[in-house]
Amino acid sequence: MRNTAGDRIQDGAGEIAERVRKVVEAAGCSQREFARRIVMDPSKLSRSLGGTRRFTVAELARIADAGQVDAGWLLGSGSTGSDEPKTPSVAPPPTGGTRTTALPAAGRPLQIVRETVRLIAEHGFHAVRVADIAAACDTSTAAIHYHFPGRAELLEAAVRWCMDEDTARRAARIAEAGADEDAAAELDELLALQTPRTEQQRRQWLVWLDLWAEAARSTAIGKLHVEYYRQWRTTVADVVRRGIAQGVFREVDPEFSALRLTALVDGLASQVLASAAGAEDGTGPDDMYAALRAYVRTELLPKPTD
Repeated sequence: MRNTAGDRIQDGAGEIAERVRKVVEAAGCSQREFARRIVMDPSKLSRSLGGTRRFTVAELARIADAGQVDAGWLLGSGSTGSDEPKTPSVAPPPTGGTRTTALPAAGRPLQIVRETVRLIAEHGFHAVRVADIAAACDTSTAAIHYHFPGRAELLEAAVRWCMDEDTARRAARIAEAGADEDAAAELDELLALQTPRTEQQRRQWLVWLDLWAEAARSTAIGKLHVEYYRQWRTTVADVVRRGIAQGVFREVDPEFSALRLTALVDGLASQVLASAAGAEDGTGPDDMYAALRAYVRTELLPKPTD
């Protein structure tokens, strides 16, 4: 019986996991970075490599695409029987697809996810069809399902990509600023990153609004929701804690301050996105940023002495 994209592949001897491990090693990046490239939960990749979870057909397709190896070789059904990665001369999509448009360096899976993010931001998740995503990628619906079995997996991948992009921006900002940066300045920059000012920030926030609705209905999306907020609140709490130690913030509960600030960010961002572009009603990105900074001044910075 033919496997479908969502089916899990039997790997009792661990041969598939070993081949995937070789692909990850050949990619020359960390396991976490490779998971980002194939839009996969790093913990799922780790468990699959460790033998406690089986890869799905779609996951192996994305791994083959990212590693530029033959999917049949990953499955052990390649014609050579070799343990070394077999690189196809051309990596075509399933029958019916086209490749008239050049793929981004990251390959087809990330192209699909980026176009999904754009379409969700423009039309909303429930208005976006797989056919719309296929048209945007200049490929077939079969090619989309080859990498992502269904719309739920596409939303999960889109949300994870937005999370990874947000985390990467924060990491880049921390690396650029250095370890000795004033915590107050660091928090100010974190809040600027959360303000939907650029087109990319607005798109990610619009996808995030759809996530809130789906998180209440989907266990998988709900887990992503919890994971992201845990990461964000931990980051903010750590900055507040460091600011207290530096003397730039007054003695407060870091976790509670992070929770309140997160709620303020979410509420203000929702108002900014709901307002017409260029509206002068106090709900623009600049107004949001000013309100967040005012909160920090009144709630976290030391009170001036009389």
